[in-house]
Amino acid sequence: MFKKVLDSKPTVSHNLNVFNSTEATEKGKLSRSTILETALRLFRTRGLEQTKMRDIAQSAGVALGAAYYYFPSKDAIVQAYYDSVHDQHGERVRAALAHPWLSLRDRLGVAFHAKLDILANDQKLLGAIFRYTGDPDHPLSCFGPATRATRQNSIALFAEVLAGESLPDDLREALPVALWGLHMAMLLFFIYDRSPEQQGTRKFVDGVLDLVVSLLGFTKSPLLKPFRGKLFSLLRDVDLLPLASAALGPQPREESL
Repeated sequence: MFKKVLDSKPTVSHNLNVFNSTEATEKGKLSRSTILETALRLFRTRGLEQTKMRDIAQSAGVALGAAYYYFPSKDAIVQAYYDSVHDQHGERVRAALAHPWLSLRDRLGVAFHAKLDILANDQKLLGAIFRYTGDPDHPLSCFGPATRATRQNSIALFAEVLAGESLPDDLREALPVALWGLHMAMLLFFIYDRSPEQQGTRKFVDGVLDLVVSLLGFTKSPLLKPFRGKLFSLLRDVDLLPLASAALGPQPREESL
């Protein structure tokens, strides 16, 4: 019996492996986060083009191979930045949407101004990134296939902002895309805004949103249905509308216009 006890295999090794695996995963997340934060700090101070992967690894205190392990290129770091900004934006907007008494104008204001709050210190970085917008094949182009998922997620967030609004089917489908395009115009304005604390951009946003809400009732008019049909057909051709429709889901409907 004594021998049997000695020959039995300990059962704690598996649990230790679980702890080791969990610890390794946490260390990996920390390393990735450190590299990302370091890279963004260097992009903001030195510039995107002037910062090399070797600079990022050295400043983050990791081996160059480790930096490449988590981010195969600077483009991958910028894509992670896109995702991080979107995640923060989503958290802030959804927190506001939890208050059902907010008007449509209030919700739109939160969605647009929250983005500006997140990007307040990133004019230089966004300016560098937006240079690639004109090349749809570039992996950092806001309109290219490489950023499609980020673009769709952003459109879906604007669809959430519109949830509960009574709109014709075609307008309910297209309006999130239009708001996403408007928010891209806002970011371009923001990049070149040299007013104190970008107040010029804030005023631009508030003025345009006031106009959007005022015109929305007019846009729903039956007289504009043929025009809406042509416009929305064009948006479907560039594969933007299907996502907005899916993101909105079942909503209160108006009579067909």
